[in-house]
Amino acid sequence: MTQPKLTLSVLDQSTVSHGTPEDQAIRDTVSLAQHTEALGYSRFWIAEHHNHASIAGSSPEVLLAALAVKTERIRLGSAGVMLPHYSALHVAEQFRVLDALAPGRIDLGVGRAPGSDGRTAHALNPHNDHADNFPAQVRDLLHWVNGLEMPEGHSFRSVTAHPMSEASAPDVWMLGSSDYGAQLAAHFGLPYSFAHFITDGRGAGQALDLYRRNFKPSFFLKEPKANLCVWALAAETEDEARHWFRSRARWRIDRNRGRLGPLLAPDDLPPFSRDEEVEAENLWAQSYAGSAAQVADKLRKLAQEQGLDEIVILTWTHSREVKRRSYELLAAEFGL
Repeated sequence: MTQPKLTLSVLDQSTVSHGTPEDQAIRDTVSLAQHTEALGYSRFWIAEHHNHASIAGSSPEVLLAALAVKTERIRLGSAGVMLPHYSALHVAEQFRVLDALAPGRIDLGVGRAPGSDGRTAHALNPHNDHADNFPAQVRDLLHWVNGLEMPEGHSFRSVTAHPMSEASAPDVWMLGSSDYGAQLAAHFGLPYSFAHFITDGRGAGQALDLYRRNFKPSFFLKEPKANLCVWALAAETEDEARHWFRSRARWRIDRNRGRLGPLLAPDDLPPFSRDEEVEAENLWAQSYAGSAAQVADKLRKLAQEQGLDEIVILTWTHSREVKRRSYELLAAEFGL
């Protein structure tokens, strides 16, 4: 059987590079969306993080509004909105406005994780009582986003999220890095995106299998639809990719020790200890980094193993130009 053509999409987190102002990371995200649209990528998703010294993307709904007016074709979405911080109605209204700006191009990816530490989550919403009520939040969000009437007896049955449209509505995606999100996506009949880059692929196959086996066709989707978000870096040569990867390895090692900060340039990294060198080599060995051909082969193999026709690529580098070039090389490899 012929493997279907693999669709490539983008996840960008507005990462901060040492020596560059944080606000530049937001402008770089806008520029990258325009660049990857021209290259032929299918979606451009952005993340939500708070009080994070490495990631400036704290308000996806605001940034998506800018992307909506700066792009023309590419689908735009959140990966994701951390729903327990907010009311479902407020999120539905925000994304209905976004759909009015870019009709038929908006994806609303939602997740349960805080995207921050516990203290910051409390600061975001000191009165938050949604954390244990996530499934009900998702149910309400789906009704409001799609202009569906709430169930009989619902407290907010008479409330509508505006502006409504007869032509389109945002596509709601369930995000996750464990079985929980897979089960919820299957229950509601939603598309599902697994955060491969968070777990380094651990649990991906199990979650996707669980999702597909338990999927219930819905008003939103008739058959299971899933993708993986994968960290990847392509360069002209494997040696060049290794050079730029060391920044990512240094960040991962530091993060695992409780230290967060801007991404350092490869030539400015503090020395690796012997144990850290072993750790960095292990990270490289399991990464989707290398020459463009090497990365493309790994992504095709991953997609085939998991039965996917879409991979979402997240790339971190200290250099804006190296990141943009990575997306160019992969677009060429996959004939976008």
